[in-house]
Amino acid sequence: MISALENNKYFKTSIGLYINYIMFGMVNIMLASNMSFLTEHFDTDKAGISFLVSAMGFGRLCTLYISGMLSDKYNRKIFIVLAGILMAVFLIGIPLTSSYTLAVILAVLAGVANSFLDSGTYPALMEIFPEKAGVANVLVRGVISIGAILLPYIIIFIINHDIFFGVSFFIPALVFLINAIMIMNSKFPKNTYQPKKERKLKKVEYSIAISQPKFLKEGLALIAIGFTGPALLYIVQLWLPTFGEQILHLSKTDAIELVSYYSFGSLLSVAVLVITLHRFIKPVSVILIYPIISLAAITSLLIFKSHLLSIICLFIIGFSISGVLQLALTVMSEFFNDRKGEITGFVYTATSIAYTLIPFLTGLLQKNVSISSVFIFALVINGIGIGLALYVLIRYNQVFGYKKKMILKNLRKQTS
Repeated sequence: MISALENNKYFKTSIGLYINYIMFGMVNIMLASNMSFLTEHFDTDKAGISFLVSAMGFGRLCTLYISGMLSDKYNRKIFIVLAGILMAVFLIGIPLTSSYTLAVILAVLAGVANSFLDSGTYPALMEIFPEKAGVANVLVRGVISIGAILLPYIIIFIINHDIFFGVSFFIPALVFLINAIMIMNSKFPKNTYQPKKERKLKKVEYSIAISQPKFLKEGLALIAIGFTGPALLYIVQLWLPTFGEQILHLSKTDAIELVSYYSFGSLLSVAVLVITLHRFIKPVSVILIYPIISLAAITSLLIFKSHLLSIICLFIIGFSISGVLQLALTVMSEFFNDRKGEITGFVYTATSIAYTLIPFLTGLLQKNVSISSVFIFALVINGIGIGLALYVLIRYNQVFGYKKKMILKNLRKQTS
């Protein structure tokens, strides 16, 4: 993949796209990691901060599908540039306002920025690296993990040196703005979007398969994984510091540091996938295997409530959650290759529903039941994800497995 990057004429463009997601890795856990500061800053409680996270999901939900369609028809670049600018507005605005109402508006704006970023970046990466789309998408998860690893240490440094908490917001804001200028001057590949008439013609090419790709079957299942994967990820990221404080009885800095162990596991997972994906294992297999591993790790986290064992469990959880969403999108693009922006919109709309509902629901669980109930809820979602992935694997074999057998059969006939 590295050589593919270096030899690609869109190398500089791809670097800019990945830099955005390093910063997004920080944004993704920014509110949760600063929860103690923000509850005091906005005179609210932890449920109030989780509602801000839901507001981000709402802004994303309202705009993702349409931004995906427009990204297909018009220009990927403009959406990515706008995303960087809007993210900077959110990051600068939150620490500088004491109005909770304005904070909600800024959170919605951040959700819009997130939808623009996803609907422009993922299709662009699949077009920049058409032969390595799965690896290119998984690398997004990797650079997100880098941002998630860095932020807790920035916050710990700020706490230890009594610096204004807003500095942790201002750093990624500045990078977003500089990167937006760089991307504005970068080249992008031509969109591979196909009108509906051309899609109908392409369906004839699938006639060799035992079954045509069905949007109402594997399409909906993959969209549902677009909900379960991020829901699981977001529960861990949002409530891990609270779990550390209330269940493991850690100090504030030690609890925040737990996020880094989780992120290290995520980063290792990406490295493993970059090496093994397509060579030894298919994306469709990973989206089943990983949830099985995370189910065992989350169960262990709830049973063995010690600091050392929690670090091991969180490393495994980070490893097994990482990349499921990106690989689900890759599998979706294998089934429906002619409309990348649109399917990105579908999958990430489900993700937005997760980002909207999960903080709200888990906030209620944490407030009215316990933090342990939040992680039990995660186990239920994990189990649903396993069932969906198993169904997708069955459909994948029906659609593509028979096709490959027929191709090999025809080749044997031609050579005999």
